[in-house]
Amino acid sequence: MNENKENKKIIARIKNLARQRKEILSLSPEKALDAILDSPQSAALVHSLSEEDFHFLIHDIGIEDALPLLRLASDKQWEYIVDLEVWEKDRMDLASVTKWFDLLFKIDPSRFIKWFLHQKTELMEFYLFKNIEIRIRETDEDPSDFGEAFFTFDDAFYVKFLDKPFDLETDLSDGEKTTKNHRDDFLSKFLETLLAYDHFTYQKVLLETSGVIPAETEEEAYRLKNVRLAEKGFLPYAEAVGIYQPLKVQDFKQQPTKFIVSEPERKLFFPVPFYHTDLLEQEDYFTNALKKIDIDDVLEQIQIEFASLCNLIISADQKKIREKDQLKSVVKKACGYINIGLEKLTEDDGDIDADRCAAVVQRCPLSNIFKVGFGLALELKWRAEKWQEKSWFKRNGLLLGFWDQDWMGVLGGLLIKKPLFYDNYKTGVLYREFVTLQDIEDTENTLNEIVAFDEVLSLMNIDPELVPEGYLTYKNFVLTLWARNYMGLSEELLPLPLDAFKNFFNDLWTGKDKPRKTRRTMKESFLDWLSDKTGFTHYEITQKLGQTLENLFNEIESEVGEVSREDLDPKYIHLFLINPDI
Repeated sequence: MNENKENKKIIARIKNLARQRKEILSLSPEKALDAILDSPQSAALVHSLSEEDFHFLIHDIGIEDALPLLRLASDKQWEYIVDLEVWEKDRMDLASVTKWFDLLFKIDPSRFIKWFLHQKTELMEFYLFKNIEIRIRETDEDPSDFGEAFFTFDDAFYVKFLDKPFDLETDLSDGEKTTKNHRDDFLSKFLETLLAYDHFTYQKVLLETSGVIPAETEEEAYRLKNVRLAEKGFLPYAEAVGIYQPLKVQDFKQQPTKFIVSEPERKLFFPVPFYHTDLLEQEDYFTNALKKIDIDDVLEQIQIEFASLCNLIISADQKKIREKDQLKSVVKKACGYINIGLEKLTEDDGDIDADRCAAVVQRCPLSNIFKVGFGLALELKWRAEKWQEKSWFKRNGLLLGFWDQDWMGVLGGLLIKKPLFYDNYKTGVLYREFVTLQDIEDTENTLNEIVAFDEVLSLMNIDPELVPEGYLTYKNFVLTLWARNYMGLSEELLPLPLDAFKNFFNDLWTGKDKPRKTRRTMKESFLDWLSDKTGFTHYEITQKLGQTLENLFNEIESEVGEVSREDLDPKYIHLFLINPDI
């Protein structure tokens, strides 16, 4: 009976900490710091934070201002920070080790000594091996034999700070001098404190340091770091990049489902990452699906899974994400492709609703849903690359700029390593991640237009030449050739004489009201010319390029539809190549 009462109290405390944690992490960094320090359970609050949230919080607050939180942090939170901060790929960054070890040492020297002795002995001994030289004085040796650079605290072990990490064959920069002085100061205080803690331990550490096999020790430290971080989703790059392996819908349905604990008696009590799901800002199928999950334990497990997916993407993209604002782009990417995956997976079932998406999210791994969404973008990329290799424009040595701004933007987003959606600053950026199935479809439609136009150009049997004046695009390429044909000029790709263009300009419009509209007979003239050059019928051209050509004529109306014949200036006309001197 008493045991049940005690268990209920513990559960109530855990729930209370979870509630406080959520409230605090919703505050600004400065207010969150004050709220934690003012809490009567400040240590318990800090320990209740997931390692990921704690890492982001101290960086958002600022490392120097967050020292009180680092003092309260658990050993596991210390270890997580060191694991993330001191490695550059598979090599240890000694300057970062100095920075973080010195910081943790200053916070609580006694605790740091115990922490490294019990949990980080190999890592510290490797760091010492890389930074100090150790000599043990024999009874018949004189200390002067070691040189002035050596010093000792016990007249038995003599230590010299190595210059090897800092290339002293050349002059050190101010930053390198500062780093060296920082390192020397930290090591002096650390060795002195270790000696005061226990002389025998001090000698044991130095003796073991002198026998370190650096390659093996670093490799083992890297392996153990990877094992710990893999629990959070931070896999080594070679494994993490598998998140970008596309998954087709039919293959997705054959994947195993995930296990979700939903029984109250099997409730999981552990810190849940908050920041990742807190940054889900846009309303989409994924976020609406999460709102439909009303069992807290199930939602928390999905939150952990989503945080792990974000960490996997960070590893695959080889990014250093330290602050909450930096995490936003990763969260948006993960959320966007999950959203696309949910749209694709549920589109055959009729109307897509949040309940059906919630069922998929609870049943299927988020990583697999992400792969379905990313696979759709990747298929567009592969198609664009395959087409480009055999395209007419590449065979003729033309650059992407030939496709003008919008089409070039779409192709540019598809032909990079990881495809991006060409947004053209509609949401404030030139490129962004794909976030909806509509983004995929819009990009696919544009690619279809480009491929079709390239096919038409390949049948015209006209070699594009470098135009001495003006910027060659597919628009002024076909329009200039058509205008030259209409006016009975040669079929060479040469700029139009200005006077001839003015005559063509007069024939282009119907009526005299502005803005002018293109005469129907002129559009038919264009189709006749294009049909004659390609061998396609009017119907076939309209099927392939109907909307594209309509947009092209709309653009002509927009560019020069309100300009008078007398005011035509070749400098401001981009849809036709015009020579002002002829």
